[in-house]
Amino acid sequence: MKYSEEKLSDEALVKKLPRFENHYISVNDIKLHYVKGGTGKPLFLLPGWPQTWWSYHEVMNKLSDFYTVIAIDIRGMGTTDKPIEGYDKKSMAKDIYELIIELGYDEVFVAGHDIGASVAYSLACDYPDKVAKLIILDTPPADENMYRLPMLPLMDLTDKSTGYTYPWWVAFNQIDELPEKLLKGRYNVVLDYIFDNLCFDKGAITDFDRAVYTNAYERDNAISASNKWYSTFPKDIADSKDNKVLKMPVLGIGGSGFKLLEMALPGLVENLQLFEIKDCGHFICEEAPEATFNEMINFLGS
Repeated sequence: MKYSEEKLSDEALVKKLPRFENHYISVNDIKLHYVKGGTGKPLFLLPGWPQTWWSYHEVMNKLSDFYTVIAIDIRGMGTTDKPIEGYDKKSMAKDIYELIIELGYDEVFVAGHDIGASVAYSLACDYPDKVAKLIILDTPPADENMYRLPMLPLMDLTDKSTGYTYPWWVAFNQIDELPEKLLKGRYNVVLDYIFDNLCFDKGAITDFDRAVYTNAYERDNAISASNKWYSTFPKDIADSKDNKVLKMPVLGIGGSGFKLLEMALPGLVENLQLFEIKDCGHFICEEAPEATFNEMINFLGS
């Protein structure tokens, strides 16, 4: 089904969440888009590739009963600016830090998924006085183990029974210019592959959701910006060597990425809780919104 750009716009999307409103603000030399609603302590939600703030729409309304929810298009995402530089996670964390300051908050709760999890982790490391509690959703931050990712698949990709998905996009998104030439105007090819292969329930990301993300990513500047989230991993890994063990409470919620959280987070966090969602893929807010919401509430409290 085809959807018009108007129906896929932030203005149209936010009408589906009547408690929320669109906002734009200048921070760290970029214009940043966020969606805000609810009352109570501030909870920042940071999405990842290949999505936008919309990735949290299944849990935002319920969360807004308890918190002031702020879902953010991180640097290079959605209708946030897409500058040439600044995609290392320390720089992206500074965007969020400046947003905290501009909105007048002393400290916030932060949850991040995928690339957003790396930004959230960097925010907690660099500005620990601003992060009261941290939630990492299915993806640990980049570390030196990424250099050990194999050039060849570890298993037979034709054998679907293994549940193994070869993470080819980590390398593909390192490349300059080629992804834009291949994918401009047809980013749905990548999106469908990712959602079909990283979801336990393929229908959890609907045709409409996929159209939202295709509309957000298929332009060349959007493809280039999202690639830079990956091409800056070497800097992120180098920067991480100076990080101290986090002292604030941290929750890791994982579906298919739970084992990675279980291996990575204990060495990074002093006060850690872990929760596994069974029979769930990578996109836990869509595949298991009830379980994700419940664990977030139980952890964050009031």
